[in-house]
Amino acid sequence: VQPVESGGGLVQTGGSLRLSCASSGTTFSNYAMGWFRQTPKNGRVFVAAISRSGGTTMYTDSAKGRFTISRDNAKNTVYLQMNSLKPEDTAIYYCAANSANYSGSYYYADLYDYWGQGTQVTVSS
Repeated sequence: VQPVESGGGLVQTGGSLRLSCASSGTTFSNYAMGWFRQTPKNGRVFVAAISRSGGTTMYTDSAKGRFTISRDNAKNTVYLQMNSLKPEDTAIYYCAANSANYSGSYYYADLYDYWGQGTQVTVSS
């Protein structure tokens, strides 16, 4: 599994972006998928995750009600729909694959096995 993110860019406050993460290989559905974001100030922090089947989703508090994670296992792709964006959402967003089979692992970057290269999201005020 090799995630590759796309969809980042520059958007004004209140706008929306949809990030995509396409993964190679035939075992995509064996992995939970997560989105993290990184800034120089805060480091790499959890944003959202989705279980292998898509039946369980988890969000950080700041993303709840604004962001939606989803996946299409037939397309080996996970998405992050981001609405009502704020300047504090500005970061590099990373997609990652997690082979651990319990949702408690989703929050922890160290428990993810594969990472994409990141995509920049900039929200202007």
